[in-house]
Amino acid sequence: MSKYLTIAFAILFTAFAEGQSLRIAKLKYDGGGDWYSNKTALPNLINYCNRYLGTSIAREEDIVDVGSPDLFLYPYVYMTGHGNVVFTSQQASNLRNYLTSGGFLHIDDNYGLDTYVRLEMKKVFPNLEFVELPFDHPIYHQKFDFKDGLPKIHEHDGKPAQGLGLIYEGRLICYYSYESDLGNGWEDQIIYNDPEEVRQKALRMGANIISYVFSSEL
Repeated sequence: MSKYLTIAFAILFTAFAEGQSLRIAKLKYDGGGDWYSNKTALPNLINYCNRYLGTSIAREEDIVDVGSPDLFLYPYVYMTGHGNVVFTSQQASNLRNYLTSGGFLHIDDNYGLDTYVRLEMKKVFPNLEFVELPFDHPIYHQKFDFKDGLPKIHEHDGKPAQGLGLIYEGRLICYYSYESDLGNGWEDQIIYNDPEEVRQKALRMGANIISYVFSSEL
């Protein structure tokens, strides 16, 4: 048992006690970037997790603003987009408090997000750097086994997919799927016409992330 009750643990316990569905959220941010992209991604991932992990996550994700106190209601928050991101000092502080209290942020580069999100995450954690997670990290070995780490879903710049993380006091608080485009792989098949094998890789990796978030501190 962790030395403190994390957000994930508290929410799981409350939902179990009250017979409620768990809820996850997509992060809304300022700056003009399309935080709202990949509209079918999270519902498809949720359906997959409920089917193959036995979770009871509400079928539609919520939307939560990065500066809102409601951020603390969610054990897993998903951030995506192609463009600009801007955090005010209040928003950066709110996100920092959420993450250091046990919350988890999954940043999913939808191509074009990288330059902006790295700068803004420096406002959140000036002294932390993104590090590439080793392939033996537990996030790659939950329900599904990814011996080579983060799978490549969509090609953009010819760069390899990288699973990056921010580590705070020994805990992974932010997972950054870079040059992979997991969210596109979660979308309805008709949107990108991805082969089913590719979609399954994306969904399985997404399920591993959810599994890791809900179990790593319990």
